[in-house]
Amino acid sequence: MIATDVSKLIDLARNRTPEGRNALVGAIGDLIDETDRQFSAQELALMNDILKKLINDVAKPIRKSLAEKLAYTKSAPVEVIELLANDEIDVAAAILQHSELLSDVALIEIIRKRTRSHRLAIAMRKHISNGVCDALVAPKEPDVIKRLLENHGAEISQATLGYLVEQSATVDEFQEPLLRRQDLSADLAKRMYVHVSAALRDFILAHYDVDRTELDASLAQATTEALEKATAENHVDAAQALADQLAQRQELTHDLVVQTLRRGEVPLFEAMMSQLTTLPQDLACRLMYEEEADGFVIAARVSGFDRSTFTTLFLLLQRIHPRGVADDPQQLRRGLELFDRLRPETARKVIARYMINPDFLRALRQRPRAVS
Repeated sequence: MIATDVSKLIDLARNRTPEGRNALVGAIGDLIDETDRQFSAQELALMNDILKKLINDVAKPIRKSLAEKLAYTKSAPVEVIELLANDEIDVAAAILQHSELLSDVALIEIIRKRTRSHRLAIAMRKHISNGVCDALVAPKEPDVIKRLLENHGAEISQATLGYLVEQSATVDEFQEPLLRRQDLSADLAKRMYVHVSAALRDFILAHYDVDRTELDASLAQATTEALEKATAENHVDAAQALADQLAQRQELTHDLVVQTLRRGEVPLFEAMMSQLTTLPQDLACRLMYEEEADGFVIAARVSGFDRSTFTTLFLLLQRIHPRGVADDPQQLRRGLELFDRLRPETARKVIARYMINPDFLRALRQRPRAVS
């Protein structure tokens, strides 16, 4: 620490009044909170020692202020972070929700020994590991479990989800957040819809004069349709998440795109093309599945595919094309002609216009030279 900081802390340390201790703790918190400061191990040890000794003696507003300052820093003393996390919930909340310095061991200990309010705060963390999720479920507090289910950064095991699916038969508030979870397996989703439809059936029969056979048939059809839709949406969401991860790790290669489509993994292929073209997935799909070859040629040029890769993907794509253009042998020839004429920088300009107006390609077809 620079000399003025040292001098300030020494002067504050000499003041043994409650006001002086509050000021000292606040000053150290301000120093740690400075994101561009680099402290030596000796300096951190000194501040850690001072805070540990004084933190229980300072007023709650000072502890709360300190917790809010240290909740987002990665340089705070871990022992102090854990002390604050075990404090009253008014003080602990920010640390429990945001501090990355709290280990799973520390979090599980807090879950077991502190209050429901502490557990609610932990259930709101950006990321929650499998073990911490299990610890949060163990006390069987509906509001904590509901908040955990609504947190899509929580890694809830399939075994725990299975338990909660069973509980949802009698705990209504679990049903909607469970059905919205992307990690809910198809088998568990089916069990969920059975619970929901059974409860709905009982309610309708108890309150309305309806034909049981017709009601059962309608509910069975609705359950099947809802399950198919939920499974498809979860599959698409999972594919998009995987494509995002591959792009972030710079592992989204052209060879991988070809292999993915060759294996018939269409949702993942579409998510990959969304990444490569920088288009939202619905627009990327609309572009690729245009009635003529133009859209996929533009997508391929923007994505950097060479002629050979484009040809392979084009032929593979025809197998799943919704409009059956594979029956037209001239499509590939016209596609290759446009691929050879279209420059990548021109394709990028077309994509930029397409994002603003998806009907832009229709105008381009009337002026073919504009993209050559």
